[in-house]
Amino acid sequence: MITQMFTVGKLFTNCYIVACPETKEAIIIDPGFDSTSEAEKIFRFLEEKLLKLKYVVNTHGHPDHICGNGIVKEKLQTPILIHEKDAFMLGKLGKVIAKFFGFNSSSPQADTLLKDRDQIKFGKITLKVMHTPGHSPGSISLIGEKEVFTGDTLFAGSIGRTDLPQSSEKEMRKSLEKLANLPQHFIVYPGHGPPTTIKAEKEGNPFLQRAWQRL
Repeated sequence: MITQMFTVGKLFTNCYIVACPETKEAIIIDPGFDSTSEAEKIFRFLEEKLLKLKYVVNTHGHPDHICGNGIVKEKLQTPILIHEKDAFMLGKLGKVIAKFFGFNSSSPQADTLLKDRDQIKFGKITLKVMHTPGHSPGSISLIGEKEVFTGDTLFAGSIGRTDLPQSSEKEMRKSLEKLANLPQHFIVYPGHGPPTTIKAEKEGNPFLQRAWQRL
């Protein structure tokens, strides 16, 4: 599996291109770029690697993770996928939210609404949707064969905020317990900051340690 990370936007969001090396089908996870120049870097990567973008997938609906959706869809007509409980952050309301937080761009409405245990298939790769609310009601993690894309649920040494509107500390604890159950060798690709592993977080992240100890 090809995984390329780009750090984009004013909040240094991790945007990922994930692709099947055999078929060249790809998805983009969390296009948080708010400028044409950042978007062009990603489009250039797709062109250079001869990748065909199949989906835009949002781990949640906050502006720093979805503000590039419209740029991608306008250029490539790529369907947008998001969990059903965060879909309200896209479309008309999403424009208001984005403007309030100072973002220039926003997202059109989603084309497909995701649920827990849905599968996202591109080429010979399948990512399983795990509903991991807490940071937002529709936050998801995407699980592969040896990796997980955690959005703003789990970071290296930390977790996403639970003091925002629609956040829930209780739901976050449950979501961290789910992630703590993943194989220790899994690579964690978070929404911000460097990649890590489940093992490293169970050993050094106090938030995941608490979840692990409750299992």
